[in-house]
Amino acid sequence: MQEVRDAVVIAGKKRVRPAMMTAAVAIIALLPVLTSTGKGADIMVPMAIPTFGGMTIQLMTMFVVPVLQAYWRESVVRAGMRVQGAEQSNL
Repeated sequence: MQEVRDAVVIAGKKRVRPAMMTAAVAIIALLPVLTSTGKGADIMVPMAIPTFGGMTIQLMTMFVVPVLQAYWRESVVRAGMRVQGAEQSNL
């Protein structure tokens, strides 16, 4: 089980930095659009809100997905161990 967790942590570390940079750039770039009040703001603000929200949710997802991945992979390993144990007991 520890091997699965170690692999997920290593993979998560490789993925977190690029994803954080992408989300941060998008969020920072949208702040002026979201706070604008000039011409065209009545059109641009509603267009920017879903993107801003999506990037914010993506930040949260980056930390939830590795946990779910570890849980799923551990359950696969556990199921494999049970099958091997059952096969060995039948011999």
